[in-house]
Amino acid sequence: MADARGHGSGISNESRQVLALEREAVDLVDRMPELLMEADRIASTVAQGIHGRRRAGPGETFWQFRQYQAGENATLVDWRRSASSDHLYIREREWEAAHTLHLWPDISPSMNFQSHFAPVPKRDRVLVLTLAAAELLVRGGERVALLAQMSPTASRNAATRIAETIASHSRSEAMQSGLPPKASLSRFSGLILFSDFLSPPDVIRERLEGFAGNGVAGHMVQVLDPAEETLPYHGRTEFLSPSGGERWVADRVEALRPKYRARFEAHRAELAEMAKRFGWSFLTHHTNRPASEPLLSLLMRLQGSTSGYKWMAGSSDAMERAP
Repeated sequence: MADARGHGSGISNESRQVLALEREAVDLVDRMPELLMEADRIASTVAQGIHGRRRAGPGETFWQFRQYQAGENATLVDWRRSASSDHLYIREREWEAAHTLHLWPDISPSMNFQSHFAPVPKRDRVLVLTLAAAELLVRGGERVALLAQMSPTASRNAATRIAETIASHSRSEAMQSGLPPKASLSRFSGLILFSDFLSPPDVIRERLEGFAGNGVAGHMVQVLDPAEETLPYHGRTEFLSPSGGERWVADRVEALRPKYRARFEAHRAELAEMAKRFGWSFLTHHTNRPASEPLLSLLMRLQGSTSGYKWMAGSSDAMERAP
């Protein structure tokens, strides 16, 4: 009987877990082409253009005319502009320099959650946002990298390379821990994190302090299912842990709603205060809303950061109306 259970239908729990992980990895690889196409579509609707530093320097974009100063090289004079004036003028170009931004999507088990209020699970949304952000940044002349998983690149196929890296490392500890992996980033580089950030704030703070202390400009995008924020359930409700190994039953879940919401808001307020202390940006996105919304908000934050990004994402009025 022991042999029959061991070689027949009685598969051990460890074997079941391995098979489940394998199916999840295969499913992620199968969906990557679809997620890449969705990311490209969203990136195309949000913004196109180049970034600049809003000051004179090497680049291809016209910045301004200024009067020629004694002692400057005569080859710098713009003779066409000077011909219509009594002064000599120099045409200055805007300084453009590529920045390096490291991206990190949280694809830990908690990101698999999807309620009936949202069309996609959180994991799919953070993957689309990561790939779309990579596409936008590369179009703007930036270099991007998957945090601690690949070297920065400005290649036009950067989003595809990031997708391939995520698929091949989806079961690694770095991609499954729910926290960004430790990495040594150069000063003045950027870090964009897509996660639900539902780990204890002290744990998150401990992991992020190293980046902030090294002068990294960070942007935290909290991706939530709307049900996680409102607890819209009624009556007897069973809750399962992300791994499925733990369960808890509430007889009247609606009675818990006020305290749950208060605690949830306090958690988010602590995250926002943490980002503020770091000098980082923080925004929340719900998976029942279009993915283009957080991307446009993110670009506005990049535009307003001390790094000096300039994104030409349509008119300035459109940028002011962005969520």
